[in-house]
Amino acid sequence: MKLYIKNMVCERCIIVVTHVLKELNLKPLSIVLGEIDLGESYGEKLEPELQATLQEKIESYGFELLNSKKTQLIDKIKKLCLEFLLNKNDLEQVKLSSYLTSKLPHEYNHLSQLFSSVEGITIEHYFIHQRVEKVKELLVYDEMSLAEVAYQLGYSSVAHLSGQFKKVTGLTPSHFRSLKDARKRQALDKL
Repeated sequence: MKLYIKNMVCERCIIVVTHVLKELNLKPLSIVLGEIDLGESYGEKLEPELQATLQEKIESYGFELLNSKKTQLIDKIKKLCLEFLLNKNDLEQVKLSSYLTSKLPHEYNHLSQLFSSVEGITIEHYFIHQRVEKVKELLVYDEMSLAEVAYQLGYSSVAHLSGQFKKVTGLTPSHFRSLKDARKRQALDKL
């Protein structure tokens, strides 16, 4: 049996979920971002009381058990967008739509319509928001020039990055960098 969990975005999330499972004496075969494999030892479903306790505990850490196929698919799309963003240099010539359809057994039109109907935003806009949050992160660290940030995140130019950044935040990247206010950033799993 597999359980799907929303908002798992990093290795620390896996550690937290592992800790919760240990507290409940659940022994998973594996835990990866967004997915727990409990194998066959727990049957088709967890007992309702155990599932409710698990849901309550993981919600206290900001996670959510995903029960419907739609929400599971939306969560997979979000994780793949983040994966695509973080591996952009390795995937220079690949479009986001092609990447998603290569990883999921659905046509892009279906994925796009489902995502938009549930999230109220297109996959492209969601990805742009993720990308801008990553730009903010890199600007706050102040270790790279704007040109290096643009290159690392796959923007065609600094002007393209600046235009997209200003459209989303209302600020230029230079002005944002001068503010040095990390509270302006959002966690990627909150998008």
